[in-house]
Amino acid sequence: QVQLVESGGGQVQLGGSLRLSCLVSGYTFSDYAVSWVRQAPGKGLEWLSIISNGALTTIYADSVKGRFTISRNNARNTVYLQMNSLKPEDTAMYWCVKDLYGRAVPGIHGMDYWGKGTLVTVSS
Repeated sequence: QVQLVESGGGQVQLGGSLRLSCLVSGYTFSDYAVSWVRQAPGKGLEWLSIISNGALTTIYADSVKGRFTISRNNARNTVYLQMNSLKPEDTAMYWCVKDLYGRAVPGIHGMDYWGKGTLVTVSS
């Protein structure tokens, strides 16, 4: 049974940092890319970042480039999203998502498993 479990969300002030984690089980983690996706209140899904299966390639949305860093530890079946310089507009539910492929392809596409999400709230 494939599971992705996010953690690390919470409330932080403007300019603060959080690190989200996504613990994966139920498939060969090192074979597939993983993305982070978020949804702000009242808005649609926004793809944020993807990391390839071997961590050689990372891609970011313009909205988070330079502030967020995606990484993975294949020995621990875990993907991370380090979020710095947080803004109120980063307030959202954040999900990690398993990709259908090992290579990193940006955007919401061919994703077959999602976690339940972790909520991030940034106050001003």
